[in-house]
Amino acid sequence: MVARRLSPLVRARASNTPVLLLEGPRGVGKSTLLAGLAADSAAVVIDLDREDYLQLARSSPSTVVGEDPPVLIDEYQKAPALLDAIKARLNRETRAGMFVLAGSASYDALPRGTQALTGRLQRLPVMPFTQTEIDATRNELIARAFDGDVQHSARPATTSRDEYVERVMRGGMPLALTQPTEADRSRWFDAHVRQSIDRDARELRRIGRKSDLRDVLIRTAGQTAGVLNVAKVASDVSPSWDTTAAYIELLESLFLVQRLPAWGPTVLPRSIESPKIHVVDSGVGAHLLRLSAAKMRRLDPSALTEFGHLLESFVVQDAIRQATWMDDPVTAGHWRTKDNVEVDLVLERFDGAVVAIEVKAGDHVKRSQLSPLVALRERLGASFAAGIAFYLGATGYEADDRIHVLPVERLWT
Repeated sequence: MVARRLSPLVRARASNTPVLLLEGPRGVGKSTLLAGLAADSAAVVIDLDREDYLQLARSSPSTVVGEDPPVLIDEYQKAPALLDAIKARLNRETRAGMFVLAGSASYDALPRGTQALTGRLQRLPVMPFTQTEIDATRNELIARAFDGDVQHSARPATTSRDEYVERVMRGGMPLALTQPTEADRSRWFDAHVRQSIDRDARELRRIGRKSDLRDVLIRTAGQTAGVLNVAKVASDVSPSWDTTAAYIELLESLFLVQRLPAWGPTVLPRSIESPKIHVVDSGVGAHLLRLSAAKMRRLDPSALTEFGHLLESFVVQDAIRQATWMDDPVTAGHWRTKDNVEVDLVLERFDGAVVAIEVKAGDHVKRSQLSPLVALRERLGASFAAGIAFYLGATGYEADDRIHVLPVERLWT
């Protein structure tokens, strides 16, 4: 069983805020975290995937939220009226540790009239496992990088290209990790996507044809690690631009894809503000793009290009998730200028310290490929804590002042 690094953080946050909201993809382990809290407090998890609990929540939300704290509610978004009932109870009494909610749809996707707790709850993303969680290595690379502590070893990396391919295509969804074969995993991914589109999406929003939503998902996944181009997606499918944009927002709400906002447009001149798009889980992304280990072994050119994009999403998501374990708040974005100078991921700690990350799918890094990190370092000065270029090679080294080249496996070894 994989030990989730968020577990102690969930317990700590639940004890110091009136309402804690755990949100992330379906099947990612939110229910397991709630079960752990229930075991600690002898509380009952009110799971709205159960029809009896769902009917009770819809017909008498005040009864559900009137239980002795902590009140633990899973898939709360199925009965949004619960939020108004929680607000009413908080108006009568407010103390830490009263409610923990979990949902597989974003809080922002609920109708505005039901967002009764805006500003009165703390949100905590629960995403697919990182590679260090899967390997149980307790890696702290991202946290150390903020303090300029990026260490190097004379011991070469041991992960082969085929092993990197396997990790990217496997992803980090808990139930996908338990599948014994690639074919079994593919069937699991297919069921996961189908449930998200056929059921979860329709619970949030009225949809014309579900085939259109799936097409938008596939085309959007095809842009992973690129600047989001809604017009290009719309041109490839039937819906209008407006419908396509709404569908992409819906897919974000279901945690299938995720925008990475532009970083620093108001601080650094000539920056652009367009977001990049990433699949939330590289395994789901590989399934949607119909990639297989066999295609990778045949060195199919189109598959290799798509693998490079998925590798970037894989690294970016892993690094962001490591940052969520830190005590200090961290924001994430990408940096791109009008001159096409681009850094794949910029992580900024609340005190202004910055860690910048580039991802390369080759087994060596040319010095010219480090120029975006150098450019950002020169613009930021002392606040630039570290720049890291991850690649598939074997050796880690400091290429320049505060700029490092590291094997991708250093995220978990």
